[in-house]
Amino acid sequence: MKYYETDITDFRIRVAEETDVSLILDFILELAEYENLSHEVVANKEILLDSLFVKHQAEVIIGEYKDKPVGFATYFFNFSTFLGKANLYIEDLYIKKEFRGLGLGQAMFVCLARIAKERNCERLDWWCLDWNEPSIKFYKKMGAKPMSDWTVYRVDGEELKALSQKL
Repeated sequence: MKYYETDITDFRIRVAEETDVSLILDFILELAEYENLSHEVVANKEILLDSLFVKHQAEVIIGEYKDKPVGFATYFFNFSTFLGKANLYIEDLYIKKEFRGLGLGQAMFVCLARIAKERNCERLDWWCLDWNEPSIKFYKKMGAKPMSDWTVYRVDGEELKALSQKL
């Protein structure tokens, strides 16, 4: 098992393994509840096992405080044609409510930055819900800047199916 040490006593970060699928799903469900998006979760253990550990479509790190899992981050790599390099995209970064304020989220963020630099990435990217002021404040403290000159677009569900059948 690969660990990333931190400066916080009793806190370490490890790379998730196949046996963590249930734990990862629990974190996803907690995060979805926090974001008022539980109705959007369709992931289950089988989907996560296939996506994360068979197809390797994303990676997960787990934060453990006093040997107890207290947070996770899911990430993958996208590509900037202008830079000609990959970027690390953070899909989720979540710390259980009762462990917030201890610097654990910052340690996870620093770990993701280290992974990005180890893999020769030029930047970290992620989305944040507009209403999530605590996270926005946290991200700005980490040196992040909002990308107000870009708008996120999405095609999904029936629209994605219809689009894939055109031509």
